[in-house]
Amino acid sequence: MTRRVKESFADECGGTSGTGGTGGTGGSGTGAMAGTLGTPPAPAALAAKVRTLGPSMTRSMQRVAEAVAGDPAGCAALTVTGLAELTGTSEATVVRTARLLGYPGYRDLRLALAGLAAQQQSGRAPAITTDIAVDDPIADVVAKLAYDEQQTLADTAAGLDTVQLGAAVTALTTARRTDVYGVGASGLVAQDLTQKLLRIGLVAHAHSDPHLAVTNAVQLRAGDVAIAVTHSGSTGDVIEPLRVAFERGATTVAITGRPDGPVAQYADHVLTTSTARESELRPAAMSSRTGQLLVVDCLFVGVAQRTYETAAPALSASYEALAHRHRS
Repeated sequence: MTRRVKESFADECGGTSGTGGTGGTGGSGTGAMAGTLGTPPAPAALAAKVRTLGPSMTRSMQRVAEAVAGDPAGCAALTVTGLAELTGTSEATVVRTARLLGYPGYRDLRLALAGLAAQQQSGRAPAITTDIAVDDPIADVVAKLAYDEQQTLADTAAGLDTVQLGAAVTALTTARRTDVYGVGASGLVAQDLTQKLLRIGLVAHAHSDPHLAVTNAVQLRAGDVAIAVTHSGSTGDVIEPLRVAFERGATTVAITGRPDGPVAQYADHVLTTSTARESELRPAAMSSRTGQLLVVDCLFVGVAQRTYETAAPALSASYEALAHRHRS
């Protein structure tokens, strides 16, 4: 291997080192469970953090996270001992949960909770229930889907590590070529990104066939970029080519809803999307795609900004080449 697989992923419970908001380097003996200790997330990002990181928490930590997200005003008034008693956990668990959510300590979490409570008391309308029933009128379906997608976008934006995003944009801007891996709904997102990059004159390929993905990945080297799109973070057909690209020295990026998933151990940069809320009539792929497309658009716009002198003429040329197909 040209680079060592991230030690914290192998040594702890699934995080990545050096990936900003996706894994963490500080901790209280919990490795990946010790969230980013840089700038604490804004109060509005707290609920999104709970939804995104909840599946990777222990059950006791989940109880703490659910309590602070469900009643920020009440929990903001509690000491660390009071919150531990309320949730049936320990003070150490409360502190570890605060750190996982991105706060240096419980005091910082309490300040965020107070801010979130103030926002909620400012008169904002309560959220609608988005579960879709089989007999819902079509107007209700539209309203519920629109609200759910808005929430997914807001959660993804709140949880997206802009340092990691900027690093990925830099790598794409100077890449000799970019390969993007995704299967199923994530494969459509991979195609969307490569089509955007192609329109501004960059060399990019989307691979949904796992065999072709691996055979192309072995051709990558330092200066190339490989991107894996997998909401679960554990799709083998996507992880395998990313691993090969990682071992060949390419810069690797993961777009995933599970920053603690196996894909992260082969990713130099992890871009986290909102955890999809699945229901009988709304499979997870629908919600995850919304967040993934936001990340893809952020990558594309960032690259277009950095390469504007060449990107703008390339976009203009592509519009002109297709203009005759849109005339009546």
